[in-house]
Amino acid sequence: TKIICIGRNYAKHAAELGNNIPSEPFYFIKPTTCYVEDGGNIIYPDITNNLHHELELGVIIGKKMSKVPKEEVMSHVAGYSVTIDVTCRDLQEKCKAEKETMVHIENVLTLIVLLVHFIPAEKLEHNNVENDTES
Repeated sequence: TKIICIGRNYAKHAAELGNNIPSEPFYFIKPTTCYVEDGGNIIYPDITNNLHHELELGVIIGKKMSKVPKEEVMSHVAGYSVTIDVTCRDLQEKCKAEKETMVHIENVLTLIVLLVHFIPAEKLEHNNVENDTES
């Protein structure tokens, strides 16, 4: 079990943070200790002075997958959630300036991702989904 995140997939947000816009989004992992259930508390870590939150779409994969053909990916999706992603922006900026990875910081912090509500995949239609990295 792991939390896989996608970074810089929204061009406007990347630009807002002064980040280069990559040709493809990048992926990173947050430890499962970051998970907080619906109704749980997010604790403001003492090591930051600039805690940001972002509303995200969480996609819950219901079965193991590796090298799954594109046309079969959606059959692995168990559901979705409204997710709040919380980041220590000052520490992230420091790492970026020093060309260090955020891995050590993200692993120190707990209670980062809040899954608000689970929506089973069968409740939604997937036929109108588009990849929009420009907005």
